[in-house]
Amino acid sequence: MEFIAQPLPATKRVALVAHDNRKGALIEWCSRHRELLQRHKLLGTGTTGRKIEAATGLPVEKLFSGPMGGDQQLGAKICQGEIDLLIFFWDPFEPMPHDPDVKALLRIAAVWNIPVACNGASADMMVQSALMESAFEREVPDYQGYLATR
Repeated sequence: MEFIAQPLPATKRVALVAHDNRKGALIEWCSRHRELLQRHKLLGTGTTGRKIEAATGLPVEKLFSGPMGGDQQLGAKICQGEIDLLIFFWDPFEPMPHDPDVKALLRIAAVWNIPVACNGASADMMVQSALMESAFEREVPDYQGYLATR
């Protein structure tokens, strides 16, 4: 697979996801970073997005709930270049009935080289980076080149 440079904009499109036992932690994290997050576009799976919006007043574009296809919707948006980073507070202690969807989402994030934070510490480091509010380039698969060889 060949790769090409693709810019990430200064205003990021941030996907917010949390498993049930981690929703409170993500809401608390969003509250602490409210001033920064309000300068970016937020998307979230259904329940998580509604709870963040209610608790913080931040506007969140809400997709389906994770088990109902929301994780897959986020994955599709990543493939289409519509999400710039993923903050996913997942619960490592609870089995999830939609675990294959979660693994697919994380795989797609790796394929398309978007930053991923899976807990408060990694999310803090991500949003405190100088790159959070500046444009920068990342390497992504050259899908058009890939199609041309098929």
